[in-house]
Amino acid sequence: MTKRQQVYESAEITVTFDPEVCSHSGECVRGLPAVFDISRKRWVRPEAASAAEVTAQVARCPSGALQARPKDK
Repeated sequence: MTKRQQVYESAEITVTFDPEVCSHSGECVRGLPAVFDISRKRWVRPEAASAAEVTAQVARCPSGALQARPKDK
């Protein structure tokens, strides 16, 4: 059974997570714990930081499981 891509949105940004691609390096959690916290049911909360901070942290994801795109205004 494959795991489904997860989508998390704030007013400014959409973050997607593909669990099939994730290498579980923990880079996201260590780098921006207010946004990425695996102890929560909704573990990604992009509204907890600026869109620029979220984008920068997502770019550090070594596997590419996390992706971020700004919302059109």
